[in-house]
Amino acid sequence: MFQLQQNGTTVKREVLAGITTFLTMVYVVIVNPTILAEAGVPVDQVFIATIIAAVFGTLWMGLVANYPIAVAPGMGLNAYFTYTVVLTSNGEIDYLTAFGAVFVAGLIFMIISLTPFREKLIAVIPNNLKLAITAGIGLFIAFIGLRMSKVIVANEANLVGLGDLRSASVLLTVFGLAVTVLLMARRVPGGIFIGMLITGIVAAMTGQLKVTDVVQTPHIPEGILVWNPIQAIGDVMTYGLYGVVFSFILVTLFDTTGTLIGVAKQAGLMKDDELPRARKALLADSIATTTGAMVGTSPSTAYIESSAGVAIGGRTGLTAVVVAVLFIVASFFSPLVGAVSGVAAITAPALIIVGSLMIGAVKDINWADMDEAFPAFLVVLAMPLTSSISTGIAVGFISYPLLKLVVGKHKEVHPLMYAFAILFALQLVFLPH
Repeated sequence: MFQLQQNGTTVKREVLAGITTFLTMVYVVIVNPTILAEAGVPVDQVFIATIIAAVFGTLWMGLVANYPIAVAPGMGLNAYFTYTVVLTSNGEIDYLTAFGAVFVAGLIFMIISLTPFREKLIAVIPNNLKLAITAGIGLFIAFIGLRMSKVIVANEANLVGLGDLRSASVLLTVFGLAVTVLLMARRVPGGIFIGMLITGIVAAMTGQLKVTDVVQTPHIPEGILVWNPIQAIGDVMTYGLYGVVFSFILVTLFDTTGTLIGVAKQAGLMKDDELPRARKALLADSIATTTGAMVGTSPSTAYIESSAGVAIGGRTGLTAVVVAVLFIVASFFSPLVGAVSGVAAITAPALIIVGSLMIGAVKDINWADMDEAFPAFLVVLAMPLTSSISTGIAVGFISYPLLKLVVGKHKEVHPLMYAFAILFALQLVFLPH
């Protein structure tokens, strides 16, 4: 099934690769509930939903596409769900309605993944905007980590300011960040997870973390949250969530495609610069997103942390299957995760570091030409300052074709980009954002 010999690998190597990938990304089962809890979603619900989405998406990637790549709810997308879609609506949109939008996005994503349109959409969007979206999301989630842990607080004079460096939460965050950065700098496998573990131990020793139970039989507290596509589509239309659905699709599109290509190149799985079984692989995130929305989590994407497993020899879907099995094992530890999720200083360093990794995309942006650089700059700037991924995408997609048109380079822009610019302009002016 996995063609181990053809790919020059062994069962032992694939299992070790799966364990490594799992350790590098298991932080998601703690961080994701922490973020979505601010939108009102019960921690236990998100915890199990995160694992369900990861298991479905990763098993598809391993068993159907035969790639050593793991899928789970994406960082940034969960922040967008909480802070842009739910919290900025001032109570108008609850998390159930927002999950309906995720469900619709997953269904649409599944449909376009079965057609050549997904590849077409990737091709027409300028590379600079793709890079800027990644970098902007990185700044956004790093800002969230700093805010959650009170390293940054509200400031009347300048909106934000430095928090109390003598407070226990801030000191623990700084400690956790220092430890995790050191582990990452020394390229320790699972550095983020180990950093959270060490920070958690210190939190327990200082009385900031109290754990009563550790193991519990897995269950979904509120059951299936979304299942009726007609009702979900109706909610999207009623609340004008078109931009939200499009943003979910767009960000997941870039995340998964970029990760697939990057990890496949690293593993030597590309054939003549093309990705074998691409359509099967591209279905994994849409399946995970749709399934995850039904039980209570934000959109899923392929994880770049999969490269850690590939680095030690993972070459086939067996690596992904091992990751999925370990996520199932993790599902028994919901009480522990619930307790840890309540201490922002444990999870904040992970957000800040993931943000620092994502901001690295700016190095590949073309800063020499103003008509390329300025739209990218607006995207990176707008996301953290407006606390909205969709607003950042919108200003980039509006300014890019407009600037090209003004400088006489309109032929460099695909007609679809002009259509997107009009739609985003209408969204910013007339719809909630």
